[in-house]
This record gives sequence, structure tokens and C-alpha cells, in this order.
Amino acid sequence: MAFASVGFRGFSANSALQAELRRQLASSVRVLEAPALPEVLIESLHDTRERSVVASTAAAQVRELQLRLKFHFRASTPSGRELIPRVELLLTRDLSYTETAALAKEQEEAVLFRDMQDDVVNQVLRRLASIRL
Repeated sequence: MAFASVGFRGFSANSALQAELRRQLASSVRVLEAPALPEVLIESLHDTRERSVVASTAAAQVRELQLRLKFHFRASTPSGRELIPRVELLLTRDLSYTETAALAKEQEEAVLFRDMQDDVVNQVLRRLASIRL
């Protein structure tokens, strides 16, 4: 990376996405708590996980779900110079569903969300690697 330190702003207190970004970045740059000191500031503008029904039977039983992970962010210097303009990342996964295997499908949903989160983190890291200060 072309910078030595990074900070975060706008993430929720228990954001799994921020925790994974911190973990990945810690091996190459210093991750700072105070957002006024780092060379690069990553700002979360929108971070949501959604689940919606895509298909159901005539008896109103769910047959297919769509999972969506939306993450909007930007990167700047603490003084406000924009390094990465607003980026909107949207990942979707389809999940077949049957009520007889509800527990297994909950676990599969959690795995799919984790995989989507890993994809988002990798995309953010690639964008951060392209920054030139």
C-alpha cells in the first residue's frame, strides 16, 4: 500500500465488515482508532444486509430467497481530499429454501453472507491498493 496508516469512520460499533477490513489491513498498514491521525480515512456511507422472498408456493411457503449485501464507502485524507470517490458495492446470492430444513438453510445463509462479506473486503482492498498519495 502507498500509505502507512488507515482509520475508519461511519461504521456501526459491531460491524463485521469493519472487523474484517481491520484484520486484513493490519498486516500491511497501521490501523488507528482516531480518525484525525491516519493518512487514509475509510468512511462507511451505507452497510446493510437484506433478505427477500423471491418465490413462494400457492400455499405461501417460501421456496427461494435472495440475499443482498450493500456497502457504500469512500476514502479520503483527514483534511478532506478525496482519494476514492463514493463506491457502491452490491452483491446478491440466491438461496433455495425448504421449511423442513430451516436450520440448515439458516446456516447456509450465514455462510453466504460471510462469503459476500469476504468478496466486499477484497474489492475494497484492491481499490485501496490503487491509491497514490
